[in-house]
Amino acid sequence: MWMVRAGEGGVRVDEFRAGSVVAIGWEELGDMSSLHTREQFTKAVERAYPGTRRMQVAMSAGQAYRFAREIKKHDRVVTYDPSRREYLLGTVTGDYNYKPATDGSYPQLRSVQWDATVSRDVLSVATRNSLGAIATLFLLPTEAADEIEQIAAGTVAASTAPAAPVEEQTQVDLIFKDIQNKAFEFIKDKISRLDWDEMQELVAGLLRAMGYKTRISPSGPDRGKDIVASPDGFGFESPRIVVEVKHRTASAMGSPEVRSFLGGRHKDDKGLYVSTGGFSREARYEAERASIPLTLMDLDDLVRAVLEHYERMDTDSQRLLALRKIYWPG
Repeated sequence: MWMVRAGEGGVRVDEFRAGSVVAIGWEELGDMSSLHTREQFTKAVERAYPGTRRMQVAMSAGQAYRFAREIKKHDRVVTYDPSRREYLLGTVTGDYNYKPATDGSYPQLRSVQWDATVSRDVLSVATRNSLGAIATLFLLPTEAADEIEQIAAGTVAASTAPAAPVEEQTQVDLIFKDIQNKAFEFIKDKISRLDWDEMQELVAGLLRAMGYKTRISPSGPDRGKDIVASPDGFGFESPRIVVEVKHRTASAMGSPEVRSFLGGRHKDDKGLYVSTGGFSREARYEAERASIPLTLMDLDDLVRAVLEHYERMDTDSQRLLALRKIYWPG
């Protein structure tokens, strides 16, 4: 059983229903009848969409290949109607067909006989989750396909009754935690790819979002730039925070580096040492017994701080690390 989405937000679901078809876009590919192998589809996508990233090329070519070559007559297919919160269920009745149109309709077609609808609300949480993939086209897990067929036939087993709210929220929370963890790692990846100067600016932007004014000292012989943060921006008013930023993702800072940083500090200074490569155990011990308050911030700490203060960061700082907010059921 295949899922073929009816455009973003299901905007073409009425076309699918009325025309007894499923369809995909990729108009620039033209007629795909002469394409047979994945390699041929990949090359066609590269020609049609020059400059597209390699991963996107692979995804587009893979989905176009599956639509034209892997879906077979008599396969089952579903598509989602979000306005009615129901899935259309049908059977593929024809081979791949190319039918260009001037009204913006999707030209890559497969004919379908629609024979049932299934409400999303009666599906188990596991099946709903499996139907939530963002891909335009994908093969459903066997268990999900079986459940949809059983509900459509009116033979649904008691075990597939709608989940209790507590069970559903547990599943939602687990998915959210997984997405949250992945997002955290993706943000770390983006920060790691910043160059040296951009990392200085990001940390300075974070401090400004926390209410400080910042000054980045001119580049020295070792390209070291200390940031000074204070209420007045000059370091005259307390607290005066002196910041060292080391952007070496594969190299942890040790106790000698921490001692060197502490050696140039005044007794009333506060210290912040940022290292994207982390710190050794000895470095952390050195910081604990420092003569001035000193905070060590590794990459994980930096991401957490940025996420906490991101909405108050200025536009230039946000541009260094573009993030999007999503809302999730609580």
